[in-house]
Amino acid sequence: MTTAPAPAAFARTTRGSGPGLLLAHGAGGGIEANYGPIMEGLATAHTVVGVDFPGAGETPKSPAPLDVDDLVDQLVAAADAEGLDTFAVSGYSLGGPVAIRLAARHPERVDSLVLSATFAHADTRTELAASIWQQLYESGEHTLLAQYLNLMAFSEGVLNSLTPPQVQAAVAQIVPAIPSGTGDHVDLVRRVDVRADLAGIAVPTLVVVTTADPLISPALQRELAAAIPTAEVAEVPTGHLPFAERPQEWLKLISDFLARS
Repeated sequence: MTTAPAPAAFARTTRGSGPGLLLAHGAGGGIEANYGPIMEGLATAHTVVGVDFPGAGETPKSPAPLDVDDLVDQLVAAADAEGLDTFAVSGYSLGGPVAIRLAARHPERVDSLVLSATFAHADTRTELAASIWQQLYESGEHTLLAQYLNLMAFSEGVLNSLTPPQVQAAVAQIVPAIPSGTGDHVDLVRRVDVRADLAGIAVPTLVVVTTADPLISPALQRELAAAIPTAEVAEVPTGHLPFAERPQEWLKLISDFLARS
């Protein structure tokens, strides 16, 4: 009888020193793409550790559908490799359900949670948005996908501050940067459901609601917060990309919360 080989470790990013802070990124993103603009700020007070999910960064695409528990295992393995016994966890978008499941499975190791622009399950609206996203990626219509992502990711104010030529220039930059694992990430967005884990979370939790978010509605984000007994809510007036629209405000919310948790 043969045993299947263990999956290779995901590509890992480590910065700074101090208490541990694990990062879980969003669908179609990566650690650098989603946390790069605030990474140095986080690393001034923490040992920051993140992993790129399959098909993002330097992590190879997965031959099988993604599983939230596998992502949790890889993030915990990265913490172990960096010698972190306990840590805070920050989950952005798809990284939110990953962070929640990690806290549910390893309560003795998680000190606090930060959940930004995220959800516990995809409601009908999110499922529809993710379905279109996945279909555009898998059809190879990547220019159309980049246009769709501009529409669904930026707040109305920021998008309307751009001229059509500026939007097209942004599209041209996005297309070659779309990760190969995008379809797999978005498939997991459509399937993941961690609602059963929420009531058991006992650590301090900050839910950062992106109040002008066209992709993950503020109502769905607030629904998540209401189901966590220890949650407090902060708001940032951005679309789905706080790191692009108001990175310093996002960083301050996270840093201030971690400093008092």
